[in-house]
Amino acid sequence: MAFVSKKESGVKTIIKGFLTGGSQATITYPVEFIKTQLQLQSKTKPQFSGMADCAKQTIAKHGITGLYTGAPVRILGAGCQQMCRWGAFTNINAMFDETTMFTRLVAGIGAGATEAVLAVTPVETIKTRVTDDARRGTGKYSGSADAIVKILRSEGPMGLYKGVIPTIAKQATNQAIRMPLQMVVFNQFAAFGIKADKSSPLMNGIAGTIAGSLSVLCTQPQDCIKTRMQGEGASKYKGTVDCAKQMMANEGAGAFFAGSLPRCVQVGMTTGVSFAIYPIITDLLNKAWD
Repeated sequence: MAFVSKKESGVKTIIKGFLTGGSQATITYPVEFIKTQLQLQSKTKPQFSGMADCAKQTIAKHGITGLYTGAPVRILGAGCQQMCRWGAFTNINAMFDETTMFTRLVAGIGAGATEAVLAVTPVETIKTRVTDDARRGTGKYSGSADAIVKILRSEGPMGLYKGVIPTIAKQATNQAIRMPLQMVVFNQFAAFGIKADKSSPLMNGIAGTIAGSLSVLCTQPQDCIKTRMQGEGASKYKGTVDCAKQMMANEGAGAFFAGSLPRCVQVGMTTGVSFAIYPIITDLLNKAWD
């Protein structure tokens, strides 16, 4: 967010975030789908051997559209998620007298927690249930809307908030790392003789890709626990700690890093695309708004 200054705040940033999230999710959803499938499968008896095999089996069984199972709610949710993220980040950042690495970290934590509660947890629950249903071949849900209705009917509103604690931990950590790190990476371009305009979509995208990929190292265990607690087999877990204990006892430490490679690709891609799209949307919206 080399392009985000202290003056970048207000309602306009919320709109920019929504448009950025929806665009990014549409482009990158297939990788998100594959990552989720690899996390949900058993570590001891895996259904897929890797990213390519997962894509191959999904297309063979469901066609190319199978890679977009659960996509509508994810696309809408990504818009809401980044609306919360950018809205919270820019407005929290603007509360400080100066913009520093510390203020970016604090604003990142606030942004991550905000998006986790208001958007990420319910959207991820629906997406995970639908994709897990497709993996199991149980045909419980006909789509995202059907999943919402059935979850609310059988479990109530809190059914959409399974895994909320690890989700808050993951998203707060994600943004606390990505927001400052993207700026750090961007500033390093000069050391390599690369002249980068702060509003450059390409350079911000590259810095975002690097920051997003590195953040996976710190948040993969939380993401795996969150995914297990949101899947169709979530009823066997009493809570976050119990889920972690069962994963360790039954599958070992490796279970906490299942899907690391596809998530690294997915997070790097989505973060990079988001940081590249945001300044473009900012420029277009500023021209239309002013």
